[in-house]
Amino acid sequence: MPTVLIVDDDTPLLELLSADLTSGGLKVRIAADAAIAIRAILESPPDLILLDIGLPYLDGMEVLAALKSDPASRDIPVVVLTGHQDENEHVQARNLGAEGFLHKPVARETLINEIFSRLAWKAAKKLANPPPV
Repeated sequence: MPTVLIVDDDTPLLELLSADLTSGGLKVRIAADAAIAIRAILESPPDLILLDIGLPYLDGMEVLAALKSDPASRDIPVVVLTGHQDENEHVQARNLGAEGFLHKPVARETLINEIFSRLAWKAAKKLANPPPV
């Protein structure tokens, strides 16, 4: 069962997303801020990260940049989830390495489809580029 780490400081939303993804066949871990998220990723890397932009302390773009610059986490797909409607954020997230970008509120089916699409892409990429023996 794939594991998704949801990083968002909105507790009711964390609970809702967690329930939606669990019912969709995913294992879910949650983090309410960047420090908790980074520690969780280093301790046990998830299969995918669902990342809010508006986080306390470090914003989601800073977290994304840190994840994509670290060899230990750069290959974990990141889907940015934000309530902002700023097109520049979308461009910036893509430039930093985000594999997906969704706007809140997002329909359960859309979210689950995006996650499974990114997980399938990651698996296909791994098969196409096996590690050297």
